[in-house]
Amino acid sequence: MKVYNQQVELSILKEKGVALYIKREDLIHPFISGNKFRKLTYNLKEARYSGFDTILTFGGAFSNHIAATAYAGKEHGFKTIGIIRGEELHDRWQENPTLLWAKKQGMEFKFITRQAYRHKESPEFLGQLKEEFGLFYALPEGGANALAVKGCEEILTAQDAIFDVICACVGTGGTIAGLINAAEAHQKLIGFPALKGDFLKKDICKFAPRGNWELNTSYHFGGYGKVTLELIEFMNAFKLETSIPLDPVYTGKMLYGIIDLVRKDHFKPNTNILAIHTGGLQGIAGMNLVLEKKNLPLIEL
Repeated sequence: MKVYNQQVELSILKEKGVALYIKREDLIHPFISGNKFRKLTYNLKEARYSGFDTILTFGGAFSNHIAATAYAGKEHGFKTIGIIRGEELHDRWQENPTLLWAKKQGMEFKFITRQAYRHKESPEFLGQLKEEFGLFYALPEGGANALAVKGCEEILTAQDAIFDVICACVGTGGTIAGLINAAEAHQKLIGFPALKGDFLKKDICKFAPRGNWELNTSYHFGGYGKVTLELIEFMNAFKLETSIPLDPVYTGKMLYGIIDLVRKDHFKPNTNILAIHTGGLQGIAGMNLVLEKKNLPLIEL
């Protein structure tokens, strides 16, 4: 599929004299979504080159990374193992659209407690996993490592030099790190974290030493995986007006933040903004199950 920059036509943008385009990275692959495709590209090559036939990674119940890794593994001939946060899912994973999808692609699951998950990168825990599963190529949660950053550096093209501001969702920090490294000298990066707090700065700085960026922590809507009625209504209205679907964990919050900043005159007139659509639409089905139980409106695809 072809990635392109789609202009967003909203009255508030015209009123404020700001141009907003969305890079449709969600269209890069039918099943390996957006930045996950970028993050996996060089990691899969490295795993193959190093002689591994198994990829092991980590994620939560609705993880885009888990879904993408499962499909990429199947497509490229790797066995995949997912270490899933939440032992309560052990007997209920069939009710989860993301995990059901990953399982159909051949992924094997190991469900662990949230306490154990906090130590997932420790040498002791990784050693236990090697004893249980044998040799594997380990991918961190969200796929964020140096090779993932290298892949994300390829999101921006020479044609994107016309933009003044580049906006990106932030989960583990790998995507924005790649964008920071690839941006032109005159461009400013704004990251919109899906998690509370600004603790991600340290992780981003490990891969991106430049100072051309900032994190805006005002639009997490309560934290990772949390949504509100206001956010749902915004996403559905945005889809209706632009035909662009957003996900509730990342891109929905980013676009809400961008439009809100435009409304508050954060950007000067004639500013050209490029927002990166990182995909993640597979998670909507699972989120809608949660919203239905809470008697909240569903997110439209």
